[in-house]
Amino acid sequence: MSAARALAPFVAGLLGLFLFAAPACAADEPAAAEADPRTEAEAAVMAAQMAAITGPHEIALRDQAVLQMPAKFAYIPAAESRRLLKAMGNQPGDNLLGMIVPDSGGQEIAEEDEANWIVVMEYVDSGHIKEDDAKEWNAEDLLKSLREGTEQGNEERRKLGMSELQVLRWIEPPTYAADTHRLVWSAATKVKSEPGDAPRGVNYNTYALGREGYVSLNLVTDYESIETDKAVARQLLAALQFKDGRRYTDFTESTDRIAEYGLAALVGGIAAKKLGLLAVIAAFAVKLAKVIGVAAIAALGIGAKFFGRKKKDDSAS
Repeated sequence: MSAARALAPFVAGLLGLFLFAAPACAADEPAAAEADPRTEAEAAVMAAQMAAITGPHEIALRDQAVLQMPAKFAYIPAAESRRLLKAMGNQPGDNLLGMIVPDSGGQEIAEEDEANWIVVMEYVDSGHIKEDDAKEWNAEDLLKSLREGTEQGNEERRKLGMSELQVLRWIEPPTYAADTHRLVWSAATKVKSEPGDAPRGVNYNTYALGREGYVSLNLVTDYESIETDKAVARQLLAALQFKDGRRYTDFTESTDRIAEYGLAALVGGIAAKKLGLLAVIAAFAVKLAKVIGVAAIAALGIGAKFFGRKKKDDSAS
């Protein structure tokens, strides 16, 4: 069986999501309508499969950090991740480091046991982020800030023809570990126009602070799986370390640039700008494709099937 044929059901999931989401993104990229989105989406998925690196493997995160990726994980490099995002009409920024998806190790896995999550990694050269506000922050105040930021983002989503988003509650209130300089939080969201029991995706946000900026690991899964899948994000966060000279404690106040915002901004205003699109597209994926994704990458939420089937097909051929 050819690789293209092995990917057929997954490409179909991606294309279904693309066709659903494309009208909302048309204002962003009018030229995209001239090309055949199906062809590019299929090519993007194939390129991601070919470039995938399976664990255990050390992943260099630019010149800043390394991720000791364990077994049963696979890494999609930044170029292929960016292509997937663009195939869905989105414009990923220069911060993108790549994506992590599940890897079955070549074993067949029952459908009910499949892992349907994906992690998007970014590095933001923000400058050194002061952590002082974490000492006194209030979870309810942060939730209010996130809701206000999301409402501001709704204005832009309306212009783009996208559904408005509503922040409901904390799934996990923001916690900051001062000894390791790690931040974790997650909020439940929904599309305003949909009923409260509609399927929806969840973003589980983790951050590692360094001397000059931070690495974010954004896990996207479905609402029913978050309590199980959040262990994935925490495992990856623990496996990430900044290099010597790039650690948070290597900061030199007399020479280093300080960020224009504090730690709370990673929960409030700045996070809200990213939260909207990611949560809405994740909800599309849950509803339409029964896989999880961020923007373009719903097809890569296939998890074990994606890599397991590839290895099986390679052996057969």
